[in-house]
Amino acid sequence: MKLRRACCHPDLVAPDLSLSSSKLVRFMELVEELRENRHRALVFSQFVGCLEKVRAMLDERSVSYQYLDGSTPLEERKRRVDAFQGGEGDLFLISLRAGETGLNLTGADFVIHLDPWWNPAVEDQASDRAHRIGQTRTVTIYRMIMEQTIEEKIIQLHHNKRDLANDLLDGADISGKLTDEELIGLIRDV
Repeated sequence: MKLRRACCHPDLVAPDLSLSSSKLVRFMELVEELRENRHRALVFSQFVGCLEKVRAMLDERSVSYQYLDGSTPLEERKRRVDAFQGGEGDLFLISLRAGETGLNLTGADFVIHLDPWWNPAVEDQASDRAHRIGQTRTVTIYRMIMEQTIEEKIIQLHHNKRDLANDLLDGADISGKLTDEELIGLIRDV
């Protein structure tokens, strides 16, 4: 988890180093591009600490947003969803736990994943928040992945899981689970 959090922002694991995050610098460039072209985006991370860093950067630049994490009370959650759907906020920052179910956010036409999740189906489900009845625009999904890190290996694992699922659905007689060697391979050379 530390390696994954460090990919989002080094401060999440080593705050004494006071390093910047190239991922969040690129994210802010993307946000400016989206805003210039009148797009709105859902921004997902499973790390609330990462979303807090994003909030601070957005506040510094006066970028409007809504925010939702697992601790948001149900009534406030509904208010924030309604506000975003009503046009309040260029971005909607959402943690993994808060974005799993029950959200209809067709006000966004972009989805940005700040970090890959272990389960690609959960990540896809989060992306589907913008792919709902009532969506009239094409939805574009960005996955921000740090090169040569555990994040790249997680994406490879996603591909392997999807291939396995496809083989199972096609009737191939295979079974699979993550072996010790595969798990070690995720962190090797990181």
